[in-house]
Amino acid sequence: MRHNFPRIGTLVGGVDAVRVIPQISKHGFESYSLTFWQTTGEVDLVETGKRVSDIVAESGAIISAIGVFGNPLTGAGDNKDTLASWERLIDHAHLFGTDIVNGFTGRITDRPIDESIPKFKEVFGELTRRAADKGVRIAFENCDMGGTWQTGDWNIAHNPTAWEMMFNAVPLDNIGLEWEPCHQMVSLIDPIPQLRKWVNKVFHVHGKDATIAWDIVKEYGVHGPKDFVWHRTPGFGDSNWTDIITILRQAGYQGTIDIEGWHDPVYKDELEMTGQVHALNYLKRCRGGDFVPNPA
Repeated sequence: MRHNFPRIGTLVGGVDAVRVIPQISKHGFESYSLTFWQTTGEVDLVETGKRVSDIVAESGAIISAIGVFGNPLTGAGDNKDTLASWERLIDHAHLFGTDIVNGFTGRITDRPIDESIPKFKEVFGELTRRAADKGVRIAFENCDMGGTWQTGDWNIAHNPTAWEMMFNAVPLDNIGLEWEPCHQMVSLIDPIPQLRKWVNKVFHVHGKDATIAWDIVKEYGVHGPKDFVWHRTPGFGDSNWTDIITILRQAGYQGTIDIEGWHDPVYKDELEMTGQVHALNYLKRCRGGDFVPNPA
């Protein structure tokens, strides 16, 4: 985008991208982040890259990132192809016109985060060097996937203490975060000061928010029978996206904000795209609206 406006887009399944993007491009999405679950499977990345690039070029949009979300540290069960999928996406990212490959770190199943760091260093030390050779950056989503510091089976990159350990283990410039406020808010972390501190390691932003019911937290705590937080589509949650975009722009962020839908408890099912298009227009307003030139 001209004038350093972050593009606003959405997530699309990599398997469905050729079918879905032509149906939703009319709404004004400016970027698309393509995602695969655990494996790229039988998808022909060369052919898909060409077809998707041609499709998005018609509207002036871009592919912002491609990613695989599984556990590459264990390769167990349905994750047996996750590591190889990381390698394939790194090798083919240029065919999609992107320099970002994203996903989960994985973790040693049901062990504390610090016990995953040696395996993380082994696996992503190699992947990050492979990516650097091809001009690609690696970005980890900050989702806990139901895990904690002590236990889990998907991802260690959901806490800033873990980020310190990860980036010390693999101290390369092309490894960073795919950040969103939602995943911090569900842990009752304030996302604004966190973003200000970590913004230079943020390579990609997911447009997903949260609503925290502080009245429930104060009366029942976070381990009671009542839900105290909900994932939300931007525009319906608690985050100040004007502040988020301001922090990104002050730091010279050149990436996109791609809406991660399919989580909002209200704008779902037949209201899914209603919610996403609202979020698209809301985030465009938060970045300042359309560019208006100054008088000569």
